[in-house]
Amino acid sequence: MLARGGGVTVWRQIAEVMEADIVGGGLPPGSRMPTEAALSARFGVNRHTVRQALKSLVEKGLVRVTQGSGTYVEAKPLAYPIGMRTRFSEIVLDQEREPAGRLIGHRIAAATAEVAAALHLSPDDPVVMVDSMRFADGVPISWGYSAFPLPRFARVPEVYAATGSISAALAACGVPDYRRTSTHIGATIADRIDAERLEMGLGRPILVMEAVNVDPDGVPIQWGRSHFSADRVRITVGS
Repeated sequence: MLARGGGVTVWRQIAEVMEADIVGGGLPPGSRMPTEAALSARFGVNRHTVRQALKSLVEKGLVRVTQGSGTYVEAKPLAYPIGMRTRFSEIVLDQEREPAGRLIGHRIAAATAEVAAALHLSPDDPVVMVDSMRFADGVPISWGYSAFPLPRFARVPEVYAATGSISAALAACGVPDYRRTSTHIGATIADRIDAERLEMGLGRPILVMEAVNVDPDGVPIQWGRSHFSADRVRITVGS
């Protein structure tokens, strides 16, 4: 029962009830939340009040809203080991979840000082910049952008768009295997782009990962920066 006219707003009371349902397992990880109409009927309130309660759960990182699909309880965090051989698809598959990648866009650009230093290029050498998103069971895990030297990796955007796999794109360019030489991890809070792409609340924690990969001969082939939802991954660093 909701206490009306007391010191706690109705929408906050509803949010507390739903949070208890989530924490107590009544709404298991990955499950779809009841519709706004169903929640309105359950609590005897209008949809605006329900919307306020759901918004507070999004801001806490307990649920996510997928446009055109509904609101879902956040799934169990993905264990994400970082080592010399870091492969997103393998990491996801090992935890019995379905990996996917999506090309957001690509462009040809002159290497910035940071990219040039990482890839052992001269300033203003051409690179192809690839913007992408990665998913586990349809849930967005990260988005980011990578730089690949040209002309060697001109086909990366085309192959990645078709396969959703950076490994497949590199293999199509003559690099069947590669290894990680450096990973730098920082933190920030979600801005509007993070919130939209990762389906999360503004101000939620974001892990920012910068990495460099090299081919079997030790030649740098990829510099990338990725934004991960901190609620959806648990980073472990191998020795």
